[in-house]
Amino acid sequence: MKLATYRIKIDEQARLGYIDDNIVIDVNLLAEIAGEYLPATMQSFIDAGISAKTRLGELIKQYQGNWPAGTTSAVSDTRFLAPIPRPQKNIFGIGLNYTEHVAESARSLDTSAELPQEPVIFTKPPTTVTSWNSPIVHRNSLTQQLDWEVELAVIIGSGGSSIPKEDALNHVFGYTIINDVSARDCRRAGQWIVSKGQDSFAPMGPIIVTADEVKDPHNLNLWLKKNGEMKQNSNTKFMLFKIPELIADISSGMRLEPGDIIATGTPSGVGAGRDPQEWMWPGDIIEAGIEGIGTIRNPVIKG
Repeated sequence: MKLATYRIKIDEQARLGYIDDNIVIDVNLLAEIAGEYLPATMQSFIDAGISAKTRLGELIKQYQGNWPAGTTSAVSDTRFLAPIPRPQKNIFGIGLNYTEHVAESARSLDTSAELPQEPVIFTKPPTTVTSWNSPIVHRNSLTQQLDWEVELAVIIGSGGSSIPKEDALNHVFGYTIINDVSARDCRRAGQWIVSKGQDSFAPMGPIIVTADEVKDPHNLNLWLKKNGEMKQNSNTKFMLFKIPELIADISSGMRLEPGDIIATGTPSGVGAGRDPQEWMWPGDIIEAGIEGIGTIRNPVIKG
């Protein structure tokens, strides 16, 4: 399934939608017309577990091609929000998780050239999350080195502690895109929270594709363009630590819960690693894409 959080009018309540080609179907309203109940938000839908997803699948089969009046909107008329507009917890970020990015970071950011022996984990606060076509804010007083990082994001479905690698993918609800925006000159004594955690530094979306529709999350093309020019172009098969390893490692000491988000790291091609270095500036348009999920587009504005 392709699921989105959306609204039609700017002042109306956000809704949970199912994407059927160029149409968005209001999940809660569809269930109501069928005399049933399904959650109206992405987080509550994830919380409801497999039964909600199963019932939605049944309703889709029942009504597809003959959607009830009032349940549909054209994608072109829809404003997509971040799939989970306000995560319940910080996003788990994974640093240095692609071999070539380790090398370019060692050249330009004074990180180690040795491949990590265990996942490098940081977090991004919920206030970093922004949506399709919403601005990335460049705060000139804080940074002159605003950088991009396209990443595959994992959305946890069923939580748990000490999840074994062999079972980890069964805990995944779905996948989306995150641009892990980073102010390279805001690292403080090796700590990344100010560099990674400023408001608007996690454009996310435009949709979640449920795990059953992603054959292999470790073989997806991902890319990023700045003003139409390709900057990153790689594949998730080059991850050092695969998704099961990341889930097992994080859950070994911190309980994962439904709706938790893991941004799995970025490939090479970031601005800091280029020669000469490149940064994002007000007026730039950034597009981050992943095969089978789509593209998230964000303008950079002055803060």
